[in-house]
Formats: sequence, C-alpha cells, structure tokens
Amino acid sequence: MRVAIIGAGLGGIAAAVKLRKLTSATFVIYEQSPGVGGTWFDNRYPGCEVDIHSHAYSYSFLRYDWPRTHATQPELLAYAEHVVDRFGLRPHLRLNTRVTDLVWEESTSTYRLQTEHGESAEYDVVISALGLLNVPRYPDWPGLDTFAGPCFHTSRWEEHDLTGKSVAVVGTGSTAVQVVPAIAPAAGQVYVFQRQPGWIEAKHEREFTPRERWVYRHVPLAQRLHRARIFHQGNRRFRGYDVNSGHQQRMRAGCENFIAEAIDDPATRAAVTPDYPWGCKRPVISSTFYPSLNSDNVELVPHAVSRVTPTGVVDATGRTRDVDVLILSTGFQPTRFLAGVDVKGRDGRSIHDAWRERASAFLGITVPGFPNFFILYGPNTNGGTSIIAQLERQADVAVRAVRRLERSRKRSVDTSPVAARRFVDWIDRRMATSASAMNAGCHNYYHDAAGHNVTQWPAGHFTYALATKLVSRLGLKTAR
Repeated sequence: MRVAIIGAGLGGIAAAVKLRKLTSATFVIYEQSPGVGGTWFDNRYPGCEVDIHSHAYSYSFLRYDWPRTHATQPELLAYAEHVVDRFGLRPHLRLNTRVTDLVWEESTSTYRLQTEHGESAEYDVVISALGLLNVPRYPDWPGLDTFAGPCFHTSRWEEHDLTGKSVAVVGTGSTAVQVVPAIAPAAGQVYVFQRQPGWIEAKHEREFTPRERWVYRHVPLAQRLHRARIFHQGNRRFRGYDVNSGHQQRMRAGCENFIAEAIDDPATRAAVTPDYPWGCKRPVISSTFYPSLNSDNVELVPHAVSRVTPTGVVDATGRTRDVDVLILSTGFQPTRFLAGVDVKGRDGRSIHDAWRERASAFLGITVPGFPNFFILYGPNTNGGTSIIAQLERQADVAVRAVRRLERSRKRSVDTSPVAARRFVDWIDRRMATSASAMNAGCHNYYHDAAGHNVTQWPAGHFTYALATKLVSRLGLKTAR
C-alpha cells in the first residue's frame, strides 16, 4: 500500500509512526512548512506554551522526559523532532511542499496527488493531518491597512523590539493571555482590547523537581499512571459543560474565586467576568494573565475595536488610543476544514461541495463518497482532554483500514452514509444541552455560519476512544 500523509504536525507524525509499526505500507509525509511540528512550528510568539499537562499532551506510545508540567513551544518543537528521529521518519518527509489537489481514480482505486510545484504522484490511501487552528482570521476593521507601525497576527509573529513601545493586543483568548504577560515587562504601555471576556482557570504550571523527573524517567508505570489520572480528571471536567449540572456551577465559582484573588481593581474584576455559562467558549488556562492586569503599564480595554487609524486603535465607544505596534490575537478559521486542498471523490465531487451545508464526517474521520481518505482533527473532534490523544485514536482508525486493505483482496474502504448521518444526529443531541450551544450568549469559534457546531467533541476522550475502537468498523465498508 502506498500512503500519503498531508501534514507533519503531531497528527501526521502519529499516523506515520503507527503505519511504520503496524503495516508494510510505504508512505510520504508532505509538509508545507520548512520543519515538522505543525502549529508548534508556526506559532513562536512570546510566552507560547501548551495549556494541557505535558504527560497528556504527548503520545501514549513513547515515554518522554518532560522538564515542566506544561511544555513551552521550543520544548514541543524539540519533542516533535525527537519522535521523528526516534522512529526514523526523516527520510519520509517532503518539507516545503504543499499539497493542492487530490483526485480519486475509480478505475485504479487510487488518488492522484498534486503539489504546488506541479508534481504528481499516485497513492492508495491518503491521510490528511492539516490541523484545525492553522488559518489565521484577520479582522475587517476599517483603516487596518493604513496602520503605519508593525501589525501582525500572533501565529505569524514578527520580531520587533517592544522596549518602551506602546502596544495594542487585540483579543483575550488562549494566545493573548500568554502574549500579554510575556511582553508587558519590556513594553512601555500595553492595551488589551477585549470584545467579550472568557472564563479563565489557573494553570498551576511549574518545573518538575529533579526527583519527579527521575521517577518519570526510570519507573515506567509512573508516567502512565499520571497520564491516566489526568484523563480521568478531564472526563469528570466534561460534566461541567452541561448547563444544568452542579459541576457547571462549581466550575464557574472556581473561576470567579480566581478573579477575586488575582485582580486588584474592582472595575477590572467586573469587566473580565463573563455573563454566560462556563464552557460556552473554550475555557482559557492561565495563571499569569490576571496578575499582569495589575501592572501600571497594562490597561484592559473592555470594548471591541471599531476601526484603526495610521497611529492608533479606536474602540467601540469612539475613544482612540495611540499605539506603535498592533498585535492581532484574533483567532483562526476552524470551520474551514481542508482549506487550501481540493479533494475530489467519487464522480468527481469536491469535498467542499459535500460540505456546502455542513462540514461533517463519520467519527470526524471519513466522509461518504471519498474512499480511502482519512481526516485527522476533522469535524467534531476538538476536545476530549488532549487533542494528541484524539489524533492517536484517529490515526488508529486509518491504520487499521490500511491493514484491512493489505490483508484482503479489496482495494477501497468507504463510509456508510447511514452511519455518517447517525453520528451527526448523535452529536447534535449531545450538544443540545451543552454550554457551547448557539443561544448560550457567547462568541465562540465552534459554529459555522448556519449555526451548526462543527468543531467540538461532546464528551471526554474515553468515549471517543471507545467509539473509534468499537464503532468505526460498523461505518467503514471495504469494496472491490
């Protein structure tokens, strides 16, 4: 079997490792960036680090000597490089190569793959590991293109000396809460523009002690038990997403207590307190953002940006603040799955046409009419404690399908439309009482233009692991 993997982030790496260990397939990993790591290669802003515990935000098949409870961007990039070398994946990499087109050939049961360089190749199976949060969302504020100073998105960070400068950071999501504490000590003034507050929980990050690191290195069961405990806590945490649960109230009360303890100014405390349920949008994990708002040179602006001038930013009340540097922490376009790649399945139908009304996939992995094509981090798979664990389970489904094709005389595996519809119906039923429902009163990135929640997995990782192990075969049928 010839397999193409699109993307050398942590999803693509997981798929490659499992293909190498469990099949005899040959494979090529296409990556548009100059290096591996995916989002941890692209995002290099100050303070960049993961908000999931390191022992959960890593592969189950490899014990690793993490120095901290929550890995920084350089540490995560080093981890990706380590896994690539540990499992001999480097010869399979095609860096600086973006895949643009995939066309299913019914007569040969293969995909014709094309790259931006005009190269063409044929593969029996394609695994897309393009990620979810990789297409920046740029605002359409009037005057943005007239700003005279440095202006950039956090995922496209530009190095500038911010010493003594007046800096505007627009947004208070997971990225902004890392950027602000990191740049505030050097900047002369930092304005933090907040369209809507988010629920923030303390991170409790720290260095592992030498003794802890020794135990995790030399006692094989220690890291596994710690990982299991993290996932157990994550499963319990998911109870809070039910707006009618007592756990919802406890999560909200914990965040309110954190606000009261960490922020000095009563007006600022009121401004950062949301009026919607916990979990309506992705909870932010940070121990340092709230304390940074106590600094004399940091000002929270609890208003959206309305327009930009050549020298400043105007908020929704009409007030202008002069700034030297404008940093956009305005999120991504997560509902644009497979952006930049045109995938054509049976009868020449584009996957983007199939998703015209709603992006959906069976278990978030396969789409009816697109044989031998697997998606990692597809629709409704975000969440579940750790995305790395989710990606591993998705890679398992793809690799098991490759093994089935290797061992049988069949040439393709496709998805039952009935199974795909039932999966989407189940997602919608589970989401009906979730805090992330459209009528919960917050702005989140979960929903498409029609109001469908197309990004979130509505349960913990254990539920997803069982579904991918026990249910996947019911929806995937081999043919020919």
